[in-house]
Amino acid sequence: PITGVIRTALHNMDREAREHYSVVIQAKDMAGGGGGGVTLTDVNDNPPRFPQKHYQLYVPESAQVGSAVGKIKANDADTGSNADMKYTIINGDGSGVFSISTDKETREGILSLRKPLNYEKKKSYTLNIEGANTHLDFRFSHLGPFKDVTMLKIIVGDVDEPPLFTMPSYVMEVYENAKIGTAVGTVTAQDPDAANSLVRYFLDHNTEEDRYFTIDASTGTIKTARILDREETPWYNITVAASEIDNPGLVSHVPVGVRILDINDNPPELAREYDVVVCENAKPGQVIQTITATDKDYSANGARFHFSLDEGLSLNPNFTLRDNEDNTASILTRRRRYSRATQDIYYLPVLISDGGVPPLSSSSTLTIRVCACERDGRVRTCHAEAFLSSAGLSTGALIAILLCVVILLAIVVLFITLRRSKKEPLIISEEDVRENVVTYDDEGGGEEDTEAFDITALRNPSGAEELKYRRDVRPEVKPVPRHHPSSSLDSVDVQEFIKQRLAEADLDPSVPPYDSLQTYAYEGHRSEAGSISSLDSATTHSDQDYNYLGDWGPEFKKLAELYGEIESERTT
Repeated sequence: PITGVIRTALHNMDREAREHYSVVIQAKDMAGGGGGGVTLTDVNDNPPRFPQKHYQLYVPESAQVGSAVGKIKANDADTGSNADMKYTIINGDGSGVFSISTDKETREGILSLRKPLNYEKKKSYTLNIEGANTHLDFRFSHLGPFKDVTMLKIIVGDVDEPPLFTMPSYVMEVYENAKIGTAVGTVTAQDPDAANSLVRYFLDHNTEEDRYFTIDASTGTIKTARILDREETPWYNITVAASEIDNPGLVSHVPVGVRILDINDNPPELAREYDVVVCENAKPGQVIQTITATDKDYSANGARFHFSLDEGLSLNPNFTLRDNEDNTASILTRRRRYSRATQDIYYLPVLISDGGVPPLSSSSTLTIRVCACERDGRVRTCHAEAFLSSAGLSTGALIAILLCVVILLAIVVLFITLRRSKKEPLIISEEDVRENVVTYDDEGGGEEDTEAFDITALRNPSGAEELKYRRDVRPEVKPVPRHHPSSSLDSVDVQEFIKQRLAEADLDPSVPPYDSLQTYAYEGHRSEAGSISSLDSATTHSDQDYNYLGDWGPEFKKLAELYGEIESERTT
């Protein structure tokens, strides 16, 4: 087929002026007609242009570093990548304070803050900003530079700011043990605003360390509030705050470090407790222990200690001390042999001094135990204290055990004392009550005899109560008729009375399973006044023979002896 070629008829066609054209195509040798459209593709033939040659931007001095403070944009008639551009700051006094970046989506320049602003120091900045295409077409380079420049003036706004300290942090020094109220140092803050308001200082009491110091609200002078000890706390970190008197809500803070300087206020002492042992077969000049010392005070060049014996013991006949001049000392023997039998423990006072200003010294006592050793110097046996130590009992444990023993002994003694001081009861117990029988210190039938019989009841059978039988049990044997003897005491036959009682007890089905006589606590009636002993009053004029009482057994031995004595007295 035969094709037609469409060519441009105008010179320097501009897409930005007219992008689309409609053309009519006509074929001469064919019937009908046709039409179509022509679309022009874009090329980078237009540079970017800022709408204005001068811009002005307001930024408050309180703006944060790194934050975006403004935007700027240049226009480009091209489309797509032909319109891409980049913004840069080419000169100006604010090039080090501000920075600019390009937003690829919106093709805008983002202005950011690089350094803090201060209205009192500089109130405005000037920037020259350039916008240039990033994709150039060299066919159209003759059309001119594809970039544009504008000037941006930044006005810094004044903001009421908090006081500003002259230093970002402070370090101060003070000697330990300084008097309360000693000045440590001074902090200074000023109002950066043009008003230059007065400033008030105070401590931020958020930590315990802040309570060791005070600060003058007007001058900012820091003073000690307590006695400071370097050995306890060598460094304090406090926080000082400052605010404007006219606007207390604006507060600034600054850290302050206080270093405590050392003074020579602690004497040296032994580094630890030494267990010094000397063998019985030790030789003169033998080193038995090397000691060292320590000092709580600080020494920049290292502590220097001097060791010596007390002046009164410089000529000790048993031991001597040698200063090694390296902060150590050696304990040496001065004689040949030591005997535990003669003396098993020696005490050696050692004097230690430092090189401070003024020098301080202290005395420590070494305990040297005499022990039996092998030939190679190994300890075989030692003082009893060594045994306790090997058993794992410390001095504190021994003291606790001794205190417990003493407390127990005190409790026992107190208990015994209280029992001895206890008063006797006013009422005699029932076991000691005797009605008519006198208690003798001779062995007899026991208390069962006195409890089983009442002589008054035996003497007065008529006063005894009538025997009562159980109604729920039918007796197998009829009861023996009761025979009431004469009421006369002289005619009472004790033997017949007892037999009668035994017979009644045998016939009673409710009696216990063992034979026993009951005690009747009935005193009787019509008793004659006479001797306090019922035995004596009953037998004074009686001709009754009571020798048969000896046949009743050992239980009635005492009764038989009493009536035997009465009978013999009556006969004589």
